[in-house]
Amino acid sequence: MSVTVFEQQRLAKLWIMILMALAAAGVLVGAGVGSTGFENVFNARHDPVAWQIVWDIRLPRTLGAWLAGALLGLSGALAQGLFRNPLADPYLLGSASGASLGVAVALALFGVSPLATHWLIRLGLTGAAFIGAAGAVLLTLLLARGVQHTLRLLLAGVIVGVVLGALSSLTMLLVPEVLQAMQAFLLGSTGYVGWSATFLMAGIWAVCMLLSWSLSRVLDGLTLGEATAASLGLRLAPLRATLIAVLALAIGTAVAQTGLIAFVGLAAPHLVRSLVKTTHNRLILLSSLMGAVLLMAADLLARWLIAPMELPVGVLTAVLGGGYLLWLMHAQNRSNSTVWKR
Repeated sequence: MSVTVFEQQRLAKLWIMILMALAAAGVLVGAGVGSTGFENVFNARHDPVAWQIVWDIRLPRTLGAWLAGALLGLSGALAQGLFRNPLADPYLLGSASGASLGVAVALALFGVSPLATHWLIRLGLTGAAFIGAAGAVLLTLLLARGVQHTLRLLLAGVIVGVVLGALSSLTMLLVPEVLQAMQAFLLGSTGYVGWSATFLMAGIWAVCMLLSWSLSRVLDGLTLGEATAASLGLRLAPLRATLIAVLALAIGTAVAQTGLIAFVGLAAPHLVRSLVKTTHNRLILLSSLMGAVLLMAADLLARWLIAPMELPVGVLTAVLGGGYLLWLMHAQNRSNSTVWKR
């Protein structure tokens, strides 16, 4: 048994190195993928325009995609651990609908309303999305009356998501001028990520990773059941509330910078579990790195497939992620039917 645990730990370390190597390779490729091709990379030293394209557009976008994916992968691992459900999505607490409503309201006020005061304009769409996502999570906690009951928390998240989604649709119906701008947010894009957003996501990711790693023992205890976790001396209510706060912070930051990008947070922990069996302290890191590589690869494909035009990265992740989950369900059904026949 100890040999198996040692082998799994060594395998986890190996995958950490592989994912970091893939990230480094993705950054190099991302510096050359665009409407003007790889020649900008080779001409960057001598051409100021090429240097500006590589340094100010491609590099922050590529690193921003990696960081947004890292935040989504981390959030997915936290959500699935907290709810003890491998199909739990990090958007379950209503953060996606809250962010959409925040952006829709901000766009409506910026464009046509006299209520667009100076402080609201300074808040910007990024701040509106973050406040909407955080507000949705707080509303979910309020309706669920805390974090003690997982089922009540899930139901409250579904209700909040439906209601806020309906309010977002109503806002777009009443102010049709925001439809085009909202479309870019709802489809997800890394095209507007600059160095400031990259540094912000890097700082938030470091904080969330440190807190998640320090609280990973709580998630390990929850896998044994709440009663067993409580018998181990874990103070579940405050620790779970802290993890939900970390989840909300990571999701709110990623959504605010890149819009709604589906399936990365759901698929990344699944991929990690199919590769290695480990405790949550390594699972969270591996899921974060896997999500980062997935979103970076999707962003590179979105830029390359129909260049010089590009696909919305959220559409690409939805297609690829949905296809992967369908394949996973099919594989599990086949394995279950084989066991049943035996």
